[in-house]
Amino acid sequence: MTSQDWFSKDFYSALGVPKDASPEQIKKAYRKLARDLHPDRHPGDTASENRFKEVGEAYGVLSDPKQRQQYDAVRAMGGGGPRFQAGGAGGAGFEDVFSGMFGGGAGGPGGAGGAGGQQYRAQGFEDMLGNLFGGGFQRGPVKGTDIAATTEVTFRQAAEGATITLRTTTGDITTRLPVGVRDGQKIRLRGKGRPGQSGGPAGDLILTVRVSKHPVFTAEGRNLRVKVPVTFDEASLGATVEVPTLDGTRVKVKVAAGTPSGKTLRVKGRGLQAKDGVGDLLATIEVAVPSKLGRKAKEILQAFALETAQDDPRKDLYRDAAK
Repeated sequence: MTSQDWFSKDFYSALGVPKDASPEQIKKAYRKLARDLHPDRHPGDTASENRFKEVGEAYGVLSDPKQRQQYDAVRAMGGGGPRFQAGGAGGAGFEDVFSGMFGGGAGGPGGAGGAGGQQYRAQGFEDMLGNLFGGGFQRGPVKGTDIAATTEVTFRQAAEGATITLRTTTGDITTRLPVGVRDGQKIRLRGKGRPGQSGGPAGDLILTVRVSKHPVFTAEGRNLRVKVPVTFDEASLGATVEVPTLDGTRVKVKVAAGTPSGKTLRVKGRGLQAKDGVGDLLATIEVAVPSKLGRKAKEILQAFALETAQDDPRKDLYRDAAK
């Protein structure tokens, strides 16, 4: 798409935001529309697919500060519509629009008449706008516009670096996620944006990844974290417990006698497989407290409490609070 196309396209209206919308407002509006209009939600609906492409095109321009500035300038000069025509019944020509800027414009009083005026109309308009908008109208190779997209993946897909297929405004794109990609992480896919002009390179695709939470695991780079409940007697007396791993198997972990709640045990090599090595599984011990106790269990615990009454678990807390 060239900058000349911007005269007839209202990107703010496409996203449903005002012209002075902040970048956060623009991003929020795009995410909602992209989610609601995604072709996977409306299979076979051509209107929704076209609207999805329109929204993506609008966000690709308005999310880039430089392109947004150029777009606003073009729209302001064009009055929001197609103003630069060759003249005739269709409306005022560009020589009329700029006549005040150049002392009468092309072919008018003080201007270059005859063949010189034709040369100005054919060449001067693009050269002048090229200087105004940082080369938006230049005729040499121009890199294509970057586009933005968002994908939602499961925790397992993100952790393992799954291969996904995206449906974007430029077509379907297949890519492999990096192992352990984080929620909200942006990935730049080179050359997957809009085609370049006049032999220029294609733009990039800026992909934002949304990762759903897992009920058990969390990722920290190559490492995996998991919370492991143990009973009071297991933590007090010591025990060997089984800990689940992401591949569905279990590993045995030794809990030493007197292990406090919150202590983390490291299981080497049972994290995520990445290019730079394998991470570890970090198992955090949580002492489980039963919600209900039978009569005999209560009697045993009361006897235990009497036996250990001289040990105050909060003495360090009180001491440190007084510092």
